[in-house]
Amino acid sequence: MPQDKPAYQRILLKLSGESLLGRLPYGIDIATTRSIAREIKETHDLGVEIAIMIGGGNIFRGIKGSDEGMDRVSADYIGLLATVINGIALQDALEKEGVFTRHISAIEVEAIAEPFIRRRAVRHLEKGRILIFSAGLGSPYFTTDTAAALRALEIKAQVLLKATKVDGVYTADPLIDKNAKKFTSIRYLDVINKGLRAMDTTAISLCKDNNIPIIVFDLKKRGNIKKAVLGRRVGTLIY
Repeated sequence: MPQDKPAYQRILLKLSGESLLGRLPYGIDIATTRSIAREIKETHDLGVEIAIMIGGGNIFRGIKGSDEGMDRVSADYIGLLATVINGIALQDALEKEGVFTRHISAIEVEAIAEPFIRRRAVRHLEKGRILIFSAGLGSPYFTTDTAAALRALEIKAQVLLKATKVDGVYTADPLIDKNAKKFTSIRYLDVINKGLRAMDTTAISLCKDNNIPIIVFDLKKRGNIKKAVLGRRVGTLIY
């Protein structure tokens, strides 16, 4: 049987830190991380070039620390360092699946990750290595959503995949409002104008201005990453 042909040859996958939680209240669930790594490998085996932006919310959220009285800059840097920890865990899981990876941090931690150099990052992709981006953009006040959008532009990704805990973009939070309705597709401006919490406004605007489609989907449903890359209907398309 012929192999399915991917709709996208180079993608950026945005993974929240919470995706590594599994059933834990805090930290990194190794079994869950390995399961995600296997799904990423299955997609990579299609010949797709993959970069991942990892969040840190399973360990520390900068905005939460700020809300509780911390200096915003200090809190954000703690959150950025949490993403580096998650990047190490995800790299380990992917390499245990036999995939060559490169961990690239926007904050210099040369003992465990490379600095971001655009041409070098693109060359890694061309050689079949999976990139793991951590530490966002290396600066406070910028979310990992915005970092994901910017890195997608820099590496010329054809799509930004946002893996979440719900199966798309809704009129309201479906975990709270049972009457919330799901969009199968929605325009960038409608996401912004309706105040929908798919991604932050800066990230949406960057994708809009550069015509990068965003697919928001449920990571918990196995096979969704591969389905999205194959162009099958999954989650919500923001275009």
